[in-house]
Amino acid sequence: MLEASNNNELPTIPSKRYFTIGEVSELCDVKPHVLRYWEQEFPTLRPVKRRGNRRYYQRHDVILIRQIRSLLYEQGYTIGGARQKLAGQSAKDDSNQSQQIVQQMRTELEDLLQYLRS
Repeated sequence: MLEASNNNELPTIPSKRYFTIGEVSELCDVKPHVLRYWEQEFPTLRPVKRRGNRRYYQRHDVILIRQIRSLLYEQGYTIGGARQKLAGQSAKDDSNQSQQIVQQMRTELEDLLQYLRS
């Protein structure tokens, strides 16, 4: 879903457990009000809500938002089409997401190793 070229445009996802809506907005290059709207349109996008209805997104939510962004903004899908694509490929996406997470972790570890060596 996310090609390497699209991934390079967006910042690396930090290794945190939870992200605020502002952080996710910056990580995915999407405005906060768009994220709130996508929560209504995509049933799989459900951030944790805590005190005062504050949203806290997890790593898998950020990856899903990047996939939705790619489908809508780069591949030209409508919201309904993107919803169907995500629903129809959920099994494929799980393995694809796992591969992306492993690849990103490898990159982060290599960067850390270079930093430690210098």
